[in-house]
Amino acid sequence: MVIVQLTTDNRQDARQYDRDAPAFGTAPEALLQGFAALPDVRVHVVSCAQQPMRSPEKLAPNIWFHSLTVAKRGWLRTGYQGCIRAVRRKLRELQPDIVHGQGTERDCAISAVFSGFPNVLTIHGNMKLIAEVNRARAFSYQWLAARLERFTIPRAGGVVCITGYTQRAVAGLARRTWVVPNAVDASFFEIARQPAEAKTILCVGNITVRKNQNCFIKALDSLAARSRFDVLFLGAASEKDEYARKFFELVKTRPWCRFGGMASREQLKDHLVSAAAVVLPSLEDNCPMVVLEAMAAGVPVAAARVGGVPELIAEGETGLLFDPINPAQIAEAVEKILQGPAQSTRLAAAAREAACARFHPAQIARRH
Repeated sequence: MVIVQLTTDNRQDARQYDRDAPAFGTAPEALLQGFAALPDVRVHVVSCAQQPMRSPEKLAPNIWFHSLTVAKRGWLRTGYQGCIRAVRRKLRELQPDIVHGQGTERDCAISAVFSGFPNVLTIHGNMKLIAEVNRARAFSYQWLAARLERFTIPRAGGVVCITGYTQRAVAGLARRTWVVPNAVDASFFEIARQPAEAKTILCVGNITVRKNQNCFIKALDSLAARSRFDVLFLGAASEKDEYARKFFELVKTRPWCRFGGMASREQLKDHLVSAAAVVLPSLEDNCPMVVLEAMAAGVPVAAARVGGVPELIAEGETGLLFDPINPAQIAEAVEKILQGPAQSTRLAAAAREAACARFHPAQIARRH
């Protein structure tokens, strides 16, 4: 079988055109790890970029990479017409059995839909729901992405929904759906835990209304008064954003809060080695990678009971769930992990076992 994966090369987003190797999102890259172990599958990864970039011809013996240069005018301002046409030309050379568009927020989904070949989409973030939670302004990026998602879903051959939450969200639009969760980079399963004596809670996610960090900080004020721990926030933040400005004001007045900025995958793995817990207080989320990665690493997880998260965590068995707008529930869940080492160890061990069975790249690639 010949599969074309249309996915974003992060060198384009970061404008790092001088890097020699492509970089993809954590979920698409983990899926490629799984495909690399399936010798009867040939995969061509296709990405669009605004400048030519040096790239390897192959990412694995059965995986090829193609970087297509598309002028700036061929992107969002023209409905990704340049990307659509460049992808169609390449696909006529490759003659795939199926085209897989990774994500509905950029060019990948619309290029898959207009590829002229059988196609499916994977929805990683539900752009309509994200735009609603973040109260996206008209004609902002998220507002436009939500409309692009609604345009592409009915035109695709089918939608790979990484949770039942997404499957329900697209039920009235998609022709056909499958629920297949994200894969987790195999290296997260190999992390050797060495919990530190000083208890550090990781909260990973860009500083936004949707990720709910400000409510989380306030919810832990009472617990911080009687327990010793610190919270490390990892993710992007813009001081031009009103929510992020309030976040920095809260962090500045609380010695137990730290902001570490964006972390690479290697840096995140280093933090998971010693972290006491990973906590995700989101108001909306689909299949958050940090939950899957923490489970794979054997780190105790407490997360908001929203979106697709309850499908990932079995309450009281592989993690803890809470209401993200209930400060008492947030504090109670964190306290249970910090003050109950036996329970935390049991939850983490069960989570690691479940993650290996459900999210390992080999499992997810076969399901695709």
